[in-house]
Amino acid sequence: MPLHKGAGSGAPEEDGARRLSLNPFYGAADPVSGMTSAPPTHRLPDSPLPPATAYRLVHDELMLDGNSRLNLATFVTTWMEPQAGVLMAECQDKNMIDKDEYPRTAELERRCVAMLADLWNAPDPANTVGCSTTGSSEACMLAGLALKRRWAKRNADRYPATARPNLVMGVNVQVCWDKFCTFWEVEPRLVPMEGDRFHLDPQAAADLCDENTIGVVAVLGSTFDGSYEPVAELCATLDALQERTGLDIPVHVDGASGAMVAPFVDEDLVWDFRLPRVSSINTSGHKYGLVYPGVGWALWRTADELPEELVFRVNYLGGDMPTFALNFSRPGAQVVAQYYTFLRLGREGYQAVQQAARDVARGLADRIEALGDFRLLTRGDELPVFAFTTGPGVENFDVFDVSRRLREKGWLVPAYTFPANREDLSVLRVVCRNGFSSDLAELLMDDLKRLLPELRRQPYPLSKDTAAATAFHH
Repeated sequence: MPLHKGAGSGAPEEDGARRLSLNPFYGAADPVSGMTSAPPTHRLPDSPLPPATAYRLVHDELMLDGNSRLNLATFVTTWMEPQAGVLMAECQDKNMIDKDEYPRTAELERRCVAMLADLWNAPDPANTVGCSTTGSSEACMLAGLALKRRWAKRNADRYPATARPNLVMGVNVQVCWDKFCTFWEVEPRLVPMEGDRFHLDPQAAADLCDENTIGVVAVLGSTFDGSYEPVAELCATLDALQERTGLDIPVHVDGASGAMVAPFVDEDLVWDFRLPRVSSINTSGHKYGLVYPGVGWALWRTADELPEELVFRVNYLGGDMPTFALNFSRPGAQVVAQYYTFLRLGREGYQAVQQAARDVARGLADRIEALGDFRLLTRGDELPVFAFTTGPGVENFDVFDVSRRLREKGWLVPAYTFPANREDLSVLRVVCRNGFSSDLAELLMDDLKRLLPELRRQPYPLSKDTAAATAFHH
């Protein structure tokens, strides 16, 4: 039934048509309802609320969340300049997929890809193939799909009938790689941890490769301990494998964090497209790319690395649009914020920010080690991230006790157990991001020092379920 009958049908209908021409949000809601009734929380309320009332209800509940600036578990950016926030607000209604309606937003995305290609030493930065994503997890999915499709084309006579593709990686990879293998039916071949090696070993990775291997994933900045995997050594080992066997195995670098750290503070480290075997790289713009959550990037060395059949060309919203992403509609605000940050900081600015984060991490790690109760696994000298465990002879408390007690002070410091071959090792991990200043690090040390005497007086660790480790895969 029509909402209104049009003009000329009498005053009552005209009044109704006028009322319906307004956005219901503009109309006044019952002012008493905000004071006399509480809306349901698990079904839609029957009536509208005043905007101030709705805001206050949501705002007050969110106060019970942790303070994101004190969250030392997450790699995700928790502070940006006010100007970046203004730009994001101005672009929050722009759909990134609609490149015909928002051509300048699309142009900023293209520029970001070119800037990253230049930063990562691509052979032809101006023409490098790449795209923005909702995060590095989606970017990893796209890179994995490209690896699988290229392998499938090379093995068209055997796949899918007699060959099952596999992907080689360290057991320390982010969970998105487990998802990729499950979603797209790829066998994960995991290099376990051994002793004090907490990430992939190049020779062990090469030993797992065969004619069905679509690629090897190297992580530039493990979430477990902040360490870089040896990408150049891995490529050299795979070069030797090709000389012996003829197997040509590409490498994908998961640089979710490290790809936005190493270019600025480890300039002599060769890990990127300077290595011919590196086929693709991803990063999280919303981690050390210094943008609020919601943006990642995937780049390929050349157009040949990304099979054309994976690029969809859609005639949508007024233009022919090539797209390669798992999501379709998504906001353009984060892409605009990434371009703003690139423009705002430049190489020198990024170098200053990442060096400051590393300096805070190294200084904090040294001070924690000096307490005598803890043993460092890493020192924050690669990613600005370090992991530590309780020291030899410490039996009164464990890392889960420390995490729980720090949480009482507002600090979110994750405690977790390492995976296969090192399940005996439980650690705490501290992620130092832009915004976690030396002043905040000093406050963390003060709180840690205050709680240690109580922990030392415990008769034994109080953790009841060490398997329920705090989350850390951010």
